Amino acid sequence: MEEIFDLINEMSPFLLLGFLLAGLMHAFVPNTLYTRYLSGNKFSSVVYSALFGVPLPLCSCGVIPTSMSLRREGASKGATVSFLVSTPQTGVDSIIATYSLMGLPFAIIRPLVAFCTAIFAGQMVNVLDKEDDVVATASKAKKNDMENLSFMDKIKEALKYGFVEMMEDIGKWLVIGLVIAGLITVLVPDSFFEAFKDNSFLSILFVLLFSIPMYLCATGSIPIAVALMLKGLTPGAALVLLMAGPASNMASILVINKVLGKKTLLIYLSTIICGAILFALGIDYLLPREWFVPSVGMHGDCCDEGSSWFSIGCTILMALLLINALIHKLRGHSHCHCHCHEDNCECCGDDHCDDAVVFHIKGMNCNHCRTNAEKAILSVEGVESASVILETGEAKFTGHADKEAIKSAVEALGFEVDF
Repeated sequence: MEEIFDLINEMSPFLLLGFLLAGLMHAFVPNTLYTRYLSGNKFSSVVYSALFGVPLPLCSCGVIPTSMSLRREGASKGATVSFLVSTPQTGVDSIIATYSLMGLPFAIIRPLVAFCTAIFAGQMVNVLDKEDDVVATASKAKKNDMENLSFMDKIKEALKYGFVEMMEDIGKWLVIGLVIAGLITVLVPDSFFEAFKDNSFLSILFVLLFSIPMYLCATGSIPIAVALMLKGLTPGAALVLLMAGPASNMASILVINKVLGKKTLLIYLSTIICGAILFALGIDYLLPREWFVPSVGMHGDCCDEGSSWFSIGCTILMALLLINALIHKLRGHSHCHCHCHEDNCECCGDDHCDDAVVFHIKGMNCNHCRTNAEKAILSVEGVESASVILETGEAKFTGHADKEAIKSAVEALGFEVDF
């Protein structure tokens, strides 16, 4: 298991930096920036959507309601698909973590491939799936919660988002990725992959077969890709895992089919599969193999002791943050997440919630899911306040809104509503 401990120590400083940058983006970049340029069946909207999606630190489940929310707010089908393809494959946190374990070439190629594939997918939707592209936009503008915060409050929000909420959302999948990487390294014999060594196309198809339906987050896929490369699979096959794993899974397939239609789903999957194969073959046959050697375990004795202790300290801090996120998540049912239209709203108080309408939302998996569900409820005319509890799926709203309108708004994100 020494390889896994080396891998964790390599990743932890870069992961902490990535989570910090993700929090700063969340707190200081206004939400309106992502919706202003995404309307219309235009090539520019597809490009903007891909550009916005590449650095955003959204997990594979969080991107689904976020993209459907953009769709409700006026984004075209092409821009929505472009966002769906580019966002889960990368993120500022996963790009930095990719650099830490897989080197600079992979860290550059990964977002570039995500960007190019997203543009192609979005433009294909614009060309081939033009019908019924009328979007029911939100009935009232949603105020960005960050706009009225002071600088110090934004810093606090950045730290909370990066080191608490993101830890809750992807911490589990990061640990699962590390465990899978450890199992591959320790339990799978080298002879198992003998048929795939130096066989680029067979390696690519093998990885693609289990990557499409499997749930993998952009960061959690990195240790698995490294483990497969150490067992002899080609760099192109590792790229397929980094692309197809986060960009497609059964949850996203079902939601895209439900909300955007079968034709858009087929274009989405075909683009991911073809893009993964073409770019993977390009890496294996056009670029030097020595560019793509995993850095884990490569440093050996050349590392100075100060750097080693720094990495160990970061690993300990990561472990403490993951434990805190687990405790926070387990206790989450007692927390009230409330958003209101009025500045003096106090819907966490017992008295205020006496007249609240309670219902349940199924299909939420992360804090982005919860946030988008709350925004969808608030967008309905007549809603005064709304709160959603991720862990139980319980949702409340106050006001005189129509239940069917609320159900339609939330289900447009891909969730299920039960009054």
